[in-house]
Amino acid sequence: MPTFPALARRADGALRDLASRLARRAGWTPAVLAHPGYGSGGRVRVLGRVLLAPPGAHPEERRAAVPGWQRFLTLESPGAEVVVEVAGQRTVVRSDDDGLVDATLEVDLPDAGALPVRLAAGERSATGTVHLASPDAARGVVCDIDDTVLVTGIATPLRAAWRTFVQPMTRRQAVPGMVGLLRELTSGAPHVPVVYLSNGPWNLAGPLGRFLESSGYPPGALLLTDWGPTPTRWFRDGQAHKRAALRRLTEDLPGVRWTLVGDTTEHDPALYEEFARARPEHVRAVLLRDVSRAEAALERFGEVPVVYGRDGDAIAGALPTVG
Repeated sequence: MPTFPALARRADGALRDLASRLARRAGWTPAVLAHPGYGSGGRVRVLGRVLLAPPGAHPEERRAAVPGWQRFLTLESPGAEVVVEVAGQRTVVRSDDDGLVDATLEVDLPDAGALPVRLAAGERSATGTVHLASPDAARGVVCDIDDTVLVTGIATPLRAAWRTFVQPMTRRQAVPGMVGLLRELTSGAPHVPVVYLSNGPWNLAGPLGRFLESSGYPPGALLLTDWGPTPTRWFRDGQAHKRAALRRLTEDLPGVRWTLVGDTTEHDPALYEEFARARPEHVRAVLLRDVSRAEAALERFGEVPVVYGRDGDAIAGALPTVG
């Protein structure tokens, strides 16, 4: 017998199908959004999303100051045909049931750097970036977003909801010292891979990307999730999303040892500890923002050093003790 989440998933799909039929009758067509991906060694991971939009309009052509809740008023286009053009190669893929494009392609790549990628759905297209790590990259950074690089206040749900759904991204603040910390972690070697991994929704990918860029954070891929119901859960499992993303990074970039950056307001400590103990050969260090600590502290998850600090400056000050 179907579970309540499975029924919710069916109802969500049926409602979306009805809305899509009505929108298409009104002349709406698929519009594609390109999100920053990553790659190395002849393989790239291209990310994007397909939405329905009225003629002459594009989902990302909205004012930067609009409140977050308006970005959830979207109509995804599942099963849409998307043409991906990257490094002179043209490939046709389809969006998944949530309108997401997540394609791994084998292509002839330059050594490293920012590689442009073009996604097209029908007559509409968008250009994004795939961040190529150096073929011999030995270290990289995986960084959470909420309360790690961006002040959200997850520990205070009403305040977090206000900042996420009401306050425009242009008025959000970076966590003190985190820009400097991430720049230090990526210095001293060319094209160190950076991945921003969050349980936040893909609806906020555009504003989040612009926030990271304008704040001065190192450029990198963005891995978010969908908040809709699944056959087994009312909402996506955020821990499973991050666990799967970390596991996949070890497969896509097997020679990289990652510095995992997060905070103590949600599940980062437990997830990072689980990953560090299971795959210590892939983890260089764990850095956790913990506002409850007056001074930085150094611990270990098995073989992996762990640094706790109130902000980026405190964590950076303790890095020399990690070695």
